[in-house]
Amino acid sequence: MTELSVIFDRLSTLSNGRASAPRLRDGVLSLVLDVTDLGQAERDALAAAITAEFKGQPEIEDVRIAQTAEKRSLRIIAVASGKGGVGKSTVSANLAIALHRRGVRVGLVDADIYGPSQPRLMATEGAKPQAEEKQLVPILSGVGIPMLSMGHLVEPGQAIAWRGPMAASALGQLVDAKWGAVDVLVVDMPPGTGDVQLSMIQKHKPAGVIIVSTPQDLALIDATRAVNLFDQAHVPMIGLVENMAGYICPHCGEVSDPFGSGGAQAAASQMEMPFLGRIPLSIGIRTASDAGMPPAAEDGLDGAPFLAIARKVADWLAAQG
Repeated sequence: MTELSVIFDRLSTLSNGRASAPRLRDGVLSLVLDVTDLGQAERDALAAAITAEFKGQPEIEDVRIAQTAEKRSLRIIAVASGKGGVGKSTVSANLAIALHRRGVRVGLVDADIYGPSQPRLMATEGAKPQAEEKQLVPILSGVGIPMLSMGHLVEPGQAIAWRGPMAASALGQLVDAKWGAVDVLVVDMPPGTGDVQLSMIQKHKPAGVIIVSTPQDLALIDATRAVNLFDQAHVPMIGLVENMAGYICPHCGEVSDPFGSGGAQAAASQMEMPFLGRIPLSIGIRTASDAGMPPAAEDGLDGAPFLAIARKVADWLAAQG
């Protein structure tokens, strides 16, 4: 009789430890296969390999495989701002890339339903996500980060004139997609404090939030409102990022501060929240972003601030357990 211990050893090798102890009865080999984190194609291939290996061996007429998957609990990092035009999407894209480079299994959601920009930033314009089991399957960007955006679901340039409930429903489809092995989801929020923000807080409960602001007083006033919204909902504050913080002239090297200097750091101190760092107003960041090549993907002067911020965010995640 075929030894079950021998079968189990071979199963463990084939499945990389995903198979349960098998049972052999009346010529049928039965087992349970843990397919957590595997896509449908990988699941099918693994089941086919096991069947081909054992079916037809002495005393084994058939192989029956039950598949099980543990539901993963995603940790959501919301990247928010009180007003538009402060570079929140650029920060989100580069943060996701920088975390990916640190080994974090990260995904990216563009929750700016009315003005999605991540497809341009991540060079995935024109890509259309597929669906499996009524869930969207994220698109894999060129830097290896799975992502979804409303910009992937509508034609480029098409206006999205939806009321709040429809926008909130769209957000749910993006967040509740088949993220597979992703542990951390960076969500690029729309500006302001409206329906989409409330839906995110109530239905998806972010693990933490990052607020992006420029140094100018007007932006900081709006950033404070965003902080208050998440604070009232008891969403932990990861910290504040000051974007467009100083401009270095590429010709003479002189530094100027068209939007002021240090305002976000002072505001963070006043609100007793961590200050994550400054990102300069840089032509290099702008041109790289427009070209779909966020600077955090490479070592260099323009990518360095994002990598430094990602290090602090990764430390925050590690501290949360």
